[in-house]
Amino acid sequence: MTRLATVAAILLTGCGSNGSDPNPPGASRSFSMGFSGFPPRLDQTVAVQALEAWTSRADIAIVHEELPWAELLAGVPPDSILRPTKDGLIQYYRAKGLELVFVADANDGLSRGREAPQLRSAGRSITELGVQRLYRDWILAFVRRYHPEYLGLAAETNLIRVAAPPALYAAIVAVTNAAAADLQALVNPPRLFVSVQVEVAWGKLIGRPYQGVEQDFRDFPFIQLLGLSSYPYFGWNDPNDLPPDYYRRILEGRNLGVMVVEGGWASASVAGPATSFTSSPAKQARYFGVQARLLADLPTVGWLSLAPTDIDVPFFPAELQDAIRPFASLGVLDVNLAPKPALTVWDSLFRLPRR
Repeated sequence: MTRLATVAAILLTGCGSNGSDPNPPGASRSFSMGFSGFPPRLDQTVAVQALEAWTSRADIAIVHEELPWAELLAGVPPDSILRPTKDGLIQYYRAKGLELVFVADANDGLSRGREAPQLRSAGRSITELGVQRLYRDWILAFVRRYHPEYLGLAAETNLIRVAAPPALYAAIVAVTNAAAADLQALVNPPRLFVSVQVEVAWGKLIGRPYQGVEQDFRDFPFIQLLGLSSYPYFGWNDPNDLPPDYYRRILEGRNLGVMVVEGGWASASVAGPATSFTSSPAKQARYFGVQARLLADLPTVGWLSLAPTDIDVPFFPAELQDAIRPFASLGVLDVNLAPKPALTVWDSLFRLPRR
């Protein structure tokens, strides 16, 4: 049975409204599934409860974040930053038997046209060779300390190219290629990638026809798999509207592994001057089924979401709330860790033995 036929069979049998297991005998999956440790709100107890809720239905975890530029610029050694902030979390993941993905945001994760916020505050730039050296040192320290299986050296590179000044994009190309050379000199380097923004590749977020990501393949020749960032509710009204070659077309015939490293479908509508869309929990659950079929048609390595839970927006700083709101209902659990309909689809797929 092909991967596509297997997943289609699972989904067509339904996701167990009677509590039965919909998986056909002998079905399996080729890709890992998991989340990040992003909590529903800034509360340590709730954050730990959320970790316990999602790590039982995952076999891979992702750490995706901007660099701690303020400390690095102040001369704090990377290991002195990592030890208190990451050792416990990574040890927890490893004790759970989870593989690890690390993605370093080379610029502002909420505004791809700009430098990272801490660099802006310091009046510094990744275009500076000294700042690039700090980036490379941070990546090497993380890899030597935690040995991630996969490492993303930049996120949404095609969106950066569209949104950022040319000098900023050129600096990100230069520093990621230099960091890749550093890592490839190690004895057991992680598999390297950058991620591309799928809706930008389709032209949906920039008001253009299909763009592809051929420039990204040329600019980042070190990639061993392609990371995918996809929030299709910004470009399509319903998951069933997604083209059947939604991901496959981006590869342009390459036999290259892919990994979804962020994305999803919001379960709640948003109406605002900058962003507006209509959704529902049922629509989100339907997306999970469509996503599984799309990924089954590819050499998919992993399916990761940054948001295991919804985000309790009022608990976050006021200056971030408008930017967070369109992404606040991506979880398979709500802000109180109650399951949403999409969780049933996720669990159905996760129960499949991994090949």
